[in-house]
Amino acid sequence: MENTKCECGHSNPVGTTLCEYCGKPLEEESASGQPLEMRYDGKARRSQTKNATWVDHVWNFFSSVKVAIWLILITLIISALGTIFPQERVIPSGNPDVYYKQKYGTLGDLYYNLGLSDVFNSPVFMILLGMIGISLVVCSLDRVIPLYKALNNQKIEKNPAFLTRQRVSRTESVSEADRGEVLKALSQALQKKRYHVRTEGESLLAEKGRISRWGPYINHIGLIIFLGGILLRILVPGWYLDESVFVREGETKKLPEVNYYLKNEKATMELYDQTDSREQASKGQPLVKKYETKAIVYQKDPNTGKLKEVKRGPIVVNHPLKVGDILLYQADFEANQTQAIQLQLTDKKTKEDLGKFRINLYDPAKEYALDKGIKVRILNYFPDFVMEGNRPTTKSENPNRPAFVFEVMGPKLKKSEKSWMIAGTNLDDISKSNRYAIDLSRLETVNTSGLMVRIDKSLPIIFTGLGIFMVGLSMGFFWYHRRVWIRIQDGTLYVGAHTNKNWFGLRRELEQATQAAGLPLSFSPEQRREE
Repeated sequence: MENTKCECGHSNPVGTTLCEYCGKPLEEESASGQPLEMRYDGKARRSQTKNATWVDHVWNFFSSVKVAIWLILITLIISALGTIFPQERVIPSGNPDVYYKQKYGTLGDLYYNLGLSDVFNSPVFMILLGMIGISLVVCSLDRVIPLYKALNNQKIEKNPAFLTRQRVSRTESVSEADRGEVLKALSQALQKKRYHVRTEGESLLAEKGRISRWGPYINHIGLIIFLGGILLRILVPGWYLDESVFVREGETKKLPEVNYYLKNEKATMELYDQTDSREQASKGQPLVKKYETKAIVYQKDPNTGKLKEVKRGPIVVNHPLKVGDILLYQADFEANQTQAIQLQLTDKKTKEDLGKFRINLYDPAKEYALDKGIKVRILNYFPDFVMEGNRPTTKSENPNRPAFVFEVMGPKLKKSEKSWMIAGTNLDDISKSNRYAIDLSRLETVNTSGLMVRIDKSLPIIFTGLGIFMVGLSMGFFWYHRRVWIRIQDGTLYVGAHTNKNWFGLRRELEQATQAAGLPLSFSPEQRREE
C-alpha cells in the first residue's frame, strides 16, 4: 500500500489527513483557514481505505452510522406495530388464527397473517437485533482502533499549521530571553488545572480527561451485552419463560412448558377494614389488602409416573414462590367462579322430583343416570355461549355462560326429549311439550388464582449490560477530553487547543492559565478571526 509522505519525513498510511508525527495537514488547500477535523486526529478508518474484497464491503456496510440508524428505526417501527393488538402469549385463546379474526375482524386477520401477533419471537426481529449488534461491534472497532493509536502515540512537538488551525488557537510574540520562563510558567499553570503536562524542547502538550473519549465505546459494549442477553432469551431454550396459568381451588394443573405441576390448596382475598381507609370508606368501596395462594408444587417421577411433592408455600403479590429457576407470581384473582352446577329433574305431570345430578363445568360427563331408569345425556355443551350467524358457538373454554342441549330418556317416554338450558335457565318456550323439566338447583363456586410462570436466566447479563452502559454514559457526560499544544518557534508563541465538548470551558481555562503565567491572552472566537 502506498504511503503519504509529509515534509517532516514521516510516511503516513493512505487516507491519513494529518501527519501522525507533526500534525501538519497533508491535503490542505493553500487558502484554507478552516479548523482541522480532529475526530480521530486525522487517522484513516479501515472503512475509508479498504474496498477490495467482499469482507471489506460487509465491513463498510456495517461500519456506517446511517445503516445503524436505519436498522434501529426499522426495529422500532416493527416493535410499535407489534403493540397494536395483544401478542399471542397474552390472549385468552389457544387458537390465535381464529381469535384475531373474531376479535378484531379483517384487520386482526391481516395482523396475524403478517406475523405481527408474535413479532418479538419472529425470525425478522431476531435478525434485526443481530444486525444491530454486528453494527455496534463493527462501528466501534472501525473507530476505536484509530482513535486509540492516535491518542497513544501523540507527539509533543506539532507543526505551526496544526496549531493555528485548531478551533481554539492564539499566537503571540515572545522575546528570546523569556522563552524558557514563559513555557515553564504555562506548564505550572496548566498543572494546577489538573492537566498532565509533557514537554519536549520548546514544545508542550497538556492533556486531561482522556477517559471521556472511551465513554461512547463503553456504551457500545454495554449495548452489545444487553442485546446478547435479549437474543439468548429468544434463541436458547429454557432461558426465558413468561406464561400464565389459572388454577382453581383444589385443582392440580401442569405448569406451561416445564415439568412441574401445581395444586391450588386455597386462594384467598383479604380486605382492609374500611375504618383503616377513610377515602375508601367514604366511597363505600372495599380495598384489597392481600391476594394469596397456598400452593403445592409437584414433579412427575419418570419411573412411576406419580407426582411427588417438591415444594409448598404461599404465593403473594410481589412475593413469588421460587422453585429452581422458576418464579411463580400471583398475577390475577377471580373470586367465586362457577365450577359446577347441580340440576334437578322434575316430572311436570306428577310434580315428582326424580333426582339431582351434578355437572362439572370443566369436565362434564356425557351421561347421568337418575331414579326410575331415567338417563340424561349431554348432546352439546357451549362453555361460553354466543350466537354467531344464527348458530350457537362458544367464545372461550371458560364456563362464563354455560349452555347445554340435554337429551332425556326414560321408560315412560316413547321418544327422547330435548331441552335447552343457558346460564342455568331452562328455555321453556322450546321445550313446552316435554314431560320432564330440568331446573337449576345449586351453584358451586371456587376462587381461581391467575399465576405467572417466569424463568429469566438472562437477567444478570441484561443488567450487566445496562450497568456498563451507565458507566460509559457517565464517562462521556461528566468528563471532557481537553488537550493544549504550545510551541515557541522563531520568537512566536503558538497555542492550539482542542476538546470534545464545552468549548467555552476550555477557552476560560486557557485564559485563566495564561493569566496565572503572567501572559494574559484572549481565546475568544472573535480574537481567532482577527488573527
